[in-house]
Amino acid sequence: MTTIKLAIGNIFVGFAVLGLKALAYWITGSVALLSDALESTVNVATAFAALVAIHIAAKPADANHPYGHHKAEFFSAVLEGVMIIVAALLIFREAYHGFMQPVMLDAPVEGLLVNMTATVINGLWAWVLITRGRAQKSPALVADGKHLITDVLTSVGVAAGVILAVATGWWILDPALAALVAINILWSGSKIVKESLSGLMDEAVSAQTLDAIRNVIASQLDGAMQAHDLRTRHAGAAIFIDFHLVVPGETTVFQAHEICDRMEESLKDHLDGAKVTIHVEPEHKLKYLGAIIPPAFPK
Repeated sequence: MTTIKLAIGNIFVGFAVLGLKALAYWITGSVALLSDALESTVNVATAFAALVAIHIAAKPADANHPYGHHKAEFFSAVLEGVMIIVAALLIFREAYHGFMQPVMLDAPVEGLLVNMTATVINGLWAWVLITRGRAQKSPALVADGKHLITDVLTSVGVAAGVILAVATGWWILDPALAALVAINILWSGSKIVKESLSGLMDEAVSAQTLDAIRNVIASQLDGAMQAHDLRTRHAGAAIFIDFHLVVPGETTVFQAHEICDRMEESLKDHLDGAKVTIHVEPEHKLKYLGAIIPPAFPK
């Protein structure tokens, strides 16, 4: 399934889950179940934002955006984090009113069954978004999937709390649960914003990916003397790699170009979406700070 199709499916699933959770609140009047439904409104809104962002990110580079539109997906993930925070504040407001005037819940069993149906759908769809989003290097889909996992855990906790409130008659537990839901989604929202901002700030690739890049470069140094000043950054599905390549003085332009082509192809074979820039230098530019020298390159 393509990224665009997943984003469209995300909207339909979001509406279905929101409808079920709203029905569960309408049946019971539970503030905790209302908080669960409010979190799902964020899912629907951000599903639309993710679809737009993925559509923009898929556009090829143009004169105004020579490096492509990959970062558009990070804006969607940031928006999702912000909207989660807004939803949390609304939940806190409802929880406050619930503390002031606790009420007995209506038809809690029926409401919980409806809500747990929505939870199962959310859990299955979260797994699809995270696995496919990672495979297609889509931060917007992965962010949505991670948020849905938080939503699933929240729903399970809410269901357990509502059952406890019904069993004990402690109706104050209902708004207390809503407040805990708000705190939980505030935490998850802040994590999403932090991860997305790291992409917008041109954060380097992970240590594991960097090791793989070093290994590939070192294995393809035949005909060159050294590679140094390796830099990386990631933006959506793209990984940008640039470094300096030192070649012997007698190397022709054609030979240096062949070496660079070999390295570039090897990097792209190992890292889908890699964008490689290599700056060729003469042998007097040899250096040891930041150098990749086989077999003693950094692990």
